[in-house]
Amino acid sequence: MATTTTTATTTAPPSLPTDKTLNPDPYASALESLHQNGYAILPASLFPSLDLPALRTAATRLTDLARAGQWPYIRTLPKQFPPWPSTPENGIWGVQHLLHPSNPSHLLFARSYFSPELCIWVSKFIGCREDELVMELYNMLVRPDRAFSLRWHRDDIPASATPQEELDRLARPAGHTQWNLALYPDSSLVVIPGSHRRARTDEERVADPYSPLPHQKVVELKAGEVVFYNNNILHRGVYDPDKERLTLHGSMGSARAGQERARNVLQHGVGEWVGKYDLSGFDEGMRERAERMRDGLVRLGERSGEVEYFSKDE
Repeated sequence: MATTTTTATTTAPPSLPTDKTLNPDPYASALESLHQNGYAILPASLFPSLDLPALRTAATRLTDLARAGQWPYIRTLPKQFPPWPSTPENGIWGVQHLLHPSNPSHLLFARSYFSPELCIWVSKFIGCREDELVMELYNMLVRPDRAFSLRWHRDDIPASATPQEELDRLARPAGHTQWNLALYPDSSLVVIPGSHRRARTDEERVADPYSPLPHQKVVELKAGEVVFYNNNILHRGVYDPDKERLTLHGSMGSARAGQERARNVLQHGVGEWVGKYDLSGFDEGMRERAERMRDGLVRLGERSGEVEYFSKDE
């Protein structure tokens, strides 16, 4: 599709509860946590434009459609990685493509994904200008139909990687970031703090992939809180079928991302519809931002061509 040329806009930083005489950079604490620990939790107060009640209603409606077989973009049990079947007879643990134009609530989800508060945090975490941001993925993690967990993994590094291969990959600058926005309290994400800066230990390499590991931490989120995390931190998900879960799971990249990032984004199938994504319902400022980011993803797909799936379930 033809790309749209727009004028970049600069978003004022959100007001943070910090004493600037002690911390002149309002983002320093979160950036330090992301660097040292591999994740940073931000309070709901930093995202005042997000309408949590409306998002809960829309998320519940779409999840109900997915469980009833009326929304084909799903993560099905017991598969951890794509591709997933499009029918839910074995149960689901995720809903894909919140921004798909056939979703009746796609504009509501888009206003949260392209919100000025979120985009400025993403640009800070990636270390790029806001006008360099590229649209990637916006999915949802939901209560599974039965007990289910993911095995320990890094998103961009296979379990077969040697220690040196891990270190080589971890040394590359990140061209993206990802986050979980909890619409209900969520304690499903389990991480090994600091593991994004080192190779796996011998113990981690031989451990049962579904068992607790030393120094693991459960990330506890209140409703409305957002956790940004390095997707190469050693992490897993543990999902409880008896606890409601609607957690928006997004990622954004920068124009500097290359072929490797293209594979990990496009394997989810977003390239099949993003070029037709209609943003006419946005107000002018947000529409310019969203069009620029959408066109960046379209260009990424054009440069990358056909991509393969990164991981396969065992």
